[in-house]
Amino acid sequence: MMYRQAILNDCALLAELNHQLIHDEGHRNKMTVPELEQRMKGWLASEYAAVIFEDCEEVISYALYREQPEEIYLRQLFVARNRRRQGIGRQAFEILRSIIWPANKRLTVEVLVKNKAAVAFWRAVGCKDYSLKLEILPKKNL
Repeated sequence: MMYRQAILNDCALLAELNHQLIHDEGHRNKMTVPELEQRMKGWLASEYAAVIFEDCEEVISYALYREQPEEIYLRQLFVARNRRRQGIGRQAFEILRSIIWPANKRLTVEVLVKNKAAVAFWRAVGCKDYSLKLEILPKKNL
């Protein structure tokens, strides 16, 4: 597996993958691919960085993260649907942890509690439960 830092020209690709991620994890985000592309451009132009993982020139995964003085906040890690359950997520995460990110920083990632597969993945790679965000949705207008 090869990897490279994403550039602004990758934002359309990243937006499409992000759209799949939103759908797969059951997130309520209703943004369109063009809206996600604009958001991704803003992120990459400012505080976020992304890494694209490829196999034989096929994009198989990406990670979007923000490095802060004492912490790495991993906002998104996505593996292409046709490449899941092959160890790619673990391999991408290991590359991030051992090569790209400094070892002396805390890593945080947020996961939707209803996304059982993602919760299991993050626990399997060593993440520990830290907090639980609870919510009450507004009542719908009748």
